Amino acid sequence: MDFFTSPDWSGIFMFSVPPLEIVARGSLMYWCIFVLLRVAGRRDIGSLGVADMLVLVLIADAAQNGMAGEYTSVADGVILVGVIVGWTVLIDRVVYSIPALSKALSLNHICLVRDGALIRSNLRREAITEEELMGELRQQGIDRLALVRRAYIEADGNISVLRAERTAGKR
Repeated sequence: MDFFTSPDWSGIFMFSVPPLEIVARGSLMYWCIFVLLRVAGRRDIGSLGVADMLVLVLIADAAQNGMAGEYTSVADGVILVGVIVGWTVLIDRVVYSIPALSKALSLNHICLVRDGALIRSNLRREAITEEELMGELRQQGIDRLALVRRAYIEADGNISVLRAERTAGKR
């Protein structure tokens, strides 16, 4: 097609794939990736939450396909982006409205240190070595476990620390 030739406007806005198929494919891919990211754990995710990263990746891909013409229709891409955003909003609403489902659909913080003692089973589960944890603690100005009341790995992969309260005669 020459630059000055008019595009096929009807092909841009007509569906090239049945909308129900797009909804089914988008939903299936969303849930497959969601489950895989949950199983992979939070440590390698970085500062983005699992759902945040999933939405960014899927929307980018869905939008790219719609813009590049792989679907051959903008309408196909719009439906897929709507499906992805819809699942994200629905999960957020369900977790907020039904706290019992929070454990299954969202990540919670996990305690790594309690009253100066490592919880080794949780370190193993999250694949964090004692050296890595101590490095994180040093970045927060803590050089001994005894100074930690609680340390948690948060849903976004960051480690938060609650310092032990100093007693009257100790430093």
